[in-house]
Amino acid sequence: MKVGDKIFAKNANWKFSGDTVKNFEEHINRSIPYYEDGHELILNLSDFFIKDDSIVYELGSSTGKLSYLLAKKHNFRDAKFKAIEIENDMVKEAQKRYILQNLEFICDDINTTDLEKSDFISSYYTVQFIHPKFRQELINKIYNALEWGGAFIMFEKVRANDARFQDIISTLYMEYKLENNYTSDEIISKQRSLKGVLEPFSSNANIDMLKRAGFVDILTIFKYLNFEGILAIK
Repeated sequence: MKVGDKIFAKNANWKFSGDTVKNFEEHINRSIPYYEDGHELILNLSDFFIKDDSIVYELGSSTGKLSYLLAKKHNFRDAKFKAIEIENDMVKEAQKRYILQNLEFICDDINTTDLEKSDFISSYYTVQFIHPKFRQELINKIYNALEWGGAFIMFEKVRANDARFQDIISTLYMEYKLENNYTSDEIISKQRSLKGVLEPFSSNANIDMLKRAGFVDILTIFKYLNFEGILAIK
């Protein structure tokens, strides 16, 4: 099935590998509202948390653009930036596109990898692809890896808190994609490919998950339809 931007996917089998890699950044910019603005917001927030001796993680880094921008912004520091991505094709592409001495791209599973103590951890539309049975354990690990006063920034697609609101935002999001010149067939094909792969929680469910991990200071920093950014400080 064609899902747009020269990307093809099978029913209930969306992949972040193969042909998806080369066209991923174009596809994601057209698919997610204010995608690059979210990057800019994270970059601005990073000034409050990243220090000379910081270790900085991005979990689920795809082609590595956000990690590159963070590492470039703080290149004058001795901080280390580690971008973790499970898809080897994505890691190889990131290593070709973005080269900085303070930046490392790591092919690993964020569910099982060990995290060093960190001042700043970001997850940009990644946790929604983690199976719900592993999600709380991952957030617990992130909380435990953070230094006191460290920050976790999580951007996610979210479900509305009731059926009427869900219907409204789903319709508006479909219209957004139509306005970005995706065809009806491409939109439906993308939705079919994500069955059982993308599993968004509601805003409240994400906040509850953060609280169960131990976070107390939690703030919504971005919201547009069913896309949301949260800042949690340990």
